[in-house]
Amino acid sequence: MKILVTGAAGFIGSHLCEALLAAGHEVVGLDSFVPYYSRESKARNIARAQEFDTFAFVEADLRSASLDELVDVDVVINEAAMPGLPRSWTELEAYVSCNIQGLHRLLEATRTAGVAKFIQVSTSSVYGEHAVGDETTPTEPVSPYGITKLAGEHLAIAYMRSFDVPVVILRYFSIYGPRQRPDMAFHVFIDALLARRPITVYGDGEQSRSCTYVTDCVAGTIQAIHGGKPGQVYNIGGGTVISINQVLRILQELTGVRPHIEWAPPRPGDQRHTRAGTSKARDAFGYVPQVEPSDGLARQLTWHRGPDHLDAIEAATPPSGTTPT
Repeated sequence: MKILVTGAAGFIGSHLCEALLAAGHEVVGLDSFVPYYSRESKARNIARAQEFDTFAFVEADLRSASLDELVDVDVVINEAAMPGLPRSWTELEAYVSCNIQGLHRLLEATRTAGVAKFIQVSTSSVYGEHAVGDETTPTEPVSPYGITKLAGEHLAIAYMRSFDVPVVILRYFSIYGPRQRPDMAFHVFIDALLARRPITVYGDGEQSRSCTYVTDCVAGTIQAIHGGKPGQVYNIGGGTVISINQVLRILQELTGVRPHIEWAPPRPGDQRHTRAGTSKARDAFGYVPQVEPSDGLARQLTWHRGPDHLDAIEAATPPSGTTPT
């Protein structure tokens, strides 16, 4: 199949492109390099995919580019979005333009293209402070980010009902692993431990997540191409719930470094608990998460210890009060 992946140079999108290419598909990867984090990091993300002859990369912005030729594909997987909770409070215009207006232009281009499946990637943030349960859990987002992603879901379903665009919604739960965005918690924790810097924990650390290793997320996304039913929503989450404090204990064991924690008040819009009910995805297309947090964190740590991080780590100085164990 020929598949368009938007957000192709991002954390999840780059892994997805590689998996689709390895499975023999032709992939068109699109990314606009919105400056949420460095262009250099995203260029490294996409480097492996660019080694495939069956991969074509297009730098373009869904909000302004001509999209008609790009949607001449069998499947569209929309990973593109303005991510993250904190910045959505102060940069709402960017979240609306990327997560709603950009999606609108992509759906408008797609509605006459005859694609077999349009997979719209959403988030557990649409459920709100307590994202615990299956897809029937009420959607009560508590951040502008979650609100824009829920609006995107409704917009995509409206295109299915009005124009027969075969939309499937996937709600991702806390994805982690190699290439994780630098603003995400596990990336921040690992970099701080390796560089002997303090770690800020917002709240009491007992907030918990249904963390999903990136290869499990990618597997579920690919399975949904064939098994996801248009008009349906599926949770894609990890099988083990883990608290922030438990994550820090695992990372201490893996690194041999005792974290120096600086406690701060909870941030507005942060979720307290998430636990993904994934039986619907399992029954529809066989989704079963495979990677436990201890294993996934070890893999992410190995990536952080790679050549791209060595210079920064070696130059760091341990802060006062932080000592290796």
